[in-house]
Amino acid sequence: MTNLLWLMITGLLGYYWWNSWKFKGRALSLVLEYCVQLNLQLLDQSMVIRGIWPELNAIGSQVLRRTYQFEFTSTGEQRYSGLIILSGMNLKSIDLEAYKIPDAD
Repeated sequence: MTNLLWLMITGLLGYYWWNSWKFKGRALSLVLEYCVQLNLQLLDQSMVIRGIWPELNAIGSQVLRRTYQFEFTSTGEQRYSGLIILSGMNLKSIDLEAYKIPDAD
């Protein structure tokens, strides 16, 4: 019986880890698109999860709100930080630290 419990726990953790990659990939693609629109460069192609909270979406269903942190640059000289928040698979917000706008030489 103990083995079955450990197998179920391991299976649930494996499913959570596998499912998390889908959300992280979605967040990365949204940030890449956003950076292209603002003429910014996403650094390291990495997203770090900063939090997971349960919430209700627009239609009242229970979903998880995930917050990821990323780094970007506008000039290639300095790193800036940003946050993206997903509610389920939907974009809730992208917030960027104030950054230097490069001169239009």
